[in-house]
This record gives sequence, structure tokens and C-alpha cells, in this order.
Amino acid sequence: MALYLILVLLATFIVVYFRLYLFVFPHNRLVILMYHQVEKESHEDLTVSLKNLEQQFSYLSRKKYTPHFFSELNISTRKNIIITFDDGYRNNLEYLPSLLKKYNLKATIFIPTGFIEKGYKNYPMMTFDEIKSLDRNYFEIALHTHAHENLKNRSLDFIEKDLEKNMQILDAQNIPYSKVLAYPYGKYPNKKEEKSVFFSVLKKIGIDFAVRIGNRVNYYPTQHPYELCRVDIKGKDSIIKFKLKLIFGRLKLF
Repeated sequence: MALYLILVLLATFIVVYFRLYLFVFPHNRLVILMYHQVEKESHEDLTVSLKNLEQQFSYLSRKKYTPHFFSELNISTRKNIIITFDDGYRNNLEYLPSLLKKYNLKATIFIPTGFIEKGYKNYPMMTFDEIKSLDRNYFEIALHTHAHENLKNRSLDFIEKDLEKNMQILDAQNIPYSKVLAYPYGKYPNKKEEKSVFFSVLKKIGIDFAVRIGNRVNYYPTQHPYELCRVDIKGKDSIIKFKLKLIFGRLKLF
């Protein structure tokens, strides 16, 4: 039991030390934030309140974080950050354009084309025309599959065809997009042999990067372009918790 506790403490120290190192020496540091919905008030984890989001964007701007699209990741600057939103909710269109312009930030929206075609639960979603109308100075569109299913449980053939459909529909709608994939539910085949073959499928169809959750800050340039981590920003995160997540990602102690 004592040995187990020592190993846990040692592992925690290593994780904290590495994350602090990236914070102190930020040239190789890439933070990718993950959001979903925005509403005037938040009552659930996947919805951030307008007030909280503006506080967070204001902080990023004041602290001179450098916003990027995935297509710009060859740029080496300090305090690199990518802001992402999943699914294409209509409230993104209502609130994000003015906030991004106000604070000179950028956002990548991952689009599951099936949600745009057929809807998702009772949530209002953007239309393809609305997605197409987003200002490309502030918005980047990327891939979130077509069917939005857990890729860990699907065959490679299904995954390949589903991703191709995701791209084909965006092409047919004349919507420019980056070949970057956000795994639905953050899941993908992760056993060693399965993962290797899965990544070869992504490479075959031209995917440049893929993001999971992970809740860690990335070291960039990376040798793992299909396992970039995002930091999950919850609806009720305080500004203090947000600042800590920018440094550490998410640690169990907070």
C-alpha cells in the first residue's frame, strides 16, 4: 500500500512538473480548448454561460494568447491556443461572431454533417448556409464524422466511409474545411494494433490532425498528430478554474 502511494505521488509530481515546464517555457506549448454550447445561462456541463465565456475570452486576450486555426500550426509563437466548438449548434452562430471579433480570437467548429441534415435531439442546429456564411477570418470548419458514432465500436470500413461522407457533404455544400477530426465522444480504437491500422485509415483519406479529450496541454510539434488533447471547459467552471486549466489541463485535485 505504501509503495502504491509513493508511485501515485511520483506520477503526480512528474505530470505537474511537465505541465509547469511547458507553462514556463511556452514555445512548445499548445492548449486546445473544447466547448459545445453557449447560452445566456448555463445549467449543464456542455453549455457555457455567455458571461463565463466572455470572461474567458477577455482573459485570453489580456494575457496575449495567440489564437490559431489548425491550418496554421506551422506557426511558432508564445501562448499558442486553439479554441474549438463541437457539433454546430445555432447558439454558436448567435454568440460567437461578436465575441471573437471583440477579443480578436478564432474558433474551429467541428461539424457532424448528420446533425446538420437531420437535427440532434431538440437542439437548434446551424444550417449549411449559416455555416457557409461564417467569417473565415474568425472561423475554421473541421470534421466530426457524419453519423457522430463512437468510433471505438465501429469497423474500419464504416469509419472510412463515414468520414468520406462527412467530407463529401461539406464539399457538395461548398463549405471550405480543414482535414482535422474531432473524435465523437473522444473515443477511437486505442489498442496498439487496432490503433495503428485506424491511424493508417486516417492518413489514407488525408486527415492532418485528430483531437481527443485527454485534458492535457500538448507539446508541439507533436509526433502524435492523431492524439492531440483538448481541455474540456465545463459550463460552471469559475474563472479561477479556467486559469488553472490553461496551465495544467485538468488535474483530479481540482
